[in-house]
Amino acid sequence: MKVAYYSPLPPSRSGIADYSTLLLPALRERIDVVVAEQGKRAPHADVALYHIGNDPDAHGWILDALNERPGVVVLHEYVLHHLIAGTTIGRGNGRAYLDAMERELGVAGRLLGLGVLDNLLPLLWETQPERFPLSGVVLDKATGLIVHSNYVAERARAAAYEGPLWRIPHPVWPMAAVEPATDVSGDPLIGCFGFLNMNKRIPQLLEAFASYRRARPSARLLLVGGSGERFDVERRLERLGLTEGVERIDYVPEERMWSLMAACDVLVNLRYPTMGETSGSVVRALSLGKPLVVSDVGWFTELPDDAVLKVPVDDYEVATIEAALTVAVEHGATLGAAARAYVEREHSLPHTADAYARALEAAAGGEAVNDAVLLRIADAAAEVGIDDVSALAQGARESGILA
Repeated sequence: MKVAYYSPLPPSRSGIADYSTLLLPALRERIDVVVAEQGKRAPHADVALYHIGNDPDAHGWILDALNERPGVVVLHEYVLHHLIAGTTIGRGNGRAYLDAMERELGVAGRLLGLGVLDNLLPLLWETQPERFPLSGVVLDKATGLIVHSNYVAERARAAAYEGPLWRIPHPVWPMAAVEPATDVSGDPLIGCFGFLNMNKRIPQLLEAFASYRRARPSARLLLVGGSGERFDVERRLERLGLTEGVERIDYVPEERMWSLMAACDVLVNLRYPTMGETSGSVVRALSLGKPLVVSDVGWFTELPDDAVLKVPVDDYEVATIEAALTVAVEHGATLGAAARAYVEREHSLPHTADAYARALEAAAGGEAVNDAVLLRIADAAAEVGIDDVSALAQGARESGILA
């Protein structure tokens, strides 16, 4: 079996590029993979694998390839409104955008789309994308679907996707000795990594940290990553009197990011509304054994309660973030040990690569692969005296062994 692999790769700053850099070597140990290149002829393969995220610059060409040849989709985010708008309206094809809106909400969706095209409504992908995911047009082309969370799996089924679906955990980076950065400090040092915008709850984090720092003046907050054009972090720091307590660092290479994360005592990764994403930064934090504060939404809700501190998004969010920082500092060792144990158990790279190989083999071979696996199950059951294998077959389907 040969797999055509579609994904952004470095030097793209996409988190999915980092994901594929991690996954590809392990996948190549199991199956024959040829990486597709933007602007070049599609490689010949038995099955195509498409990594789909919400950035039209990084994933527009991959969506084009999927439309040409349906295949297995890795849905890294459920909300794809920005991707769809960028590859329809952004290319002068407003009709395709209206079709996507109608696919989502019927005639009402088409009318909303017309309001956007006629400049009567604000841009929906900027103001409320979570209400209009527009992932249906991708699901319609998927011959199989790989997701990282029950959250996305449930929404895909609710959107009428009826094909094979595999839930495969985001892989964890193999642990190696990471030297903490020595040019940052704080007592404690709290870190927040990734693209900074309103959805990352940065205003709420800053407000909570300002209050926390009044009790612990030696505390420092490290904000690392790019930020949205309309999101002025520096102005917010000045307004809260945090210019001395917060260090702002722009996008950094992978090695530098690891060293900065390792230097932190507590890591924070908040999110609302969620786009259905799984956070590579969170997986990194867990693998480092760091106490972690997250929002109680989407995939983050599925993380074990003993490994992370979850903050509800409600009227008490700021106060709860502040309290969570206190708990994280006091119980960091216990939380960190549980975090590392969890990712080693559930997110190991070999486990993820094995699951990908099984899914792709099932997608390429279809019923023939299922029949062969069922025969193996029946033979093994007979050896131990089990006559009825229906329950075993059902368990194999639920675990993703069968398509």
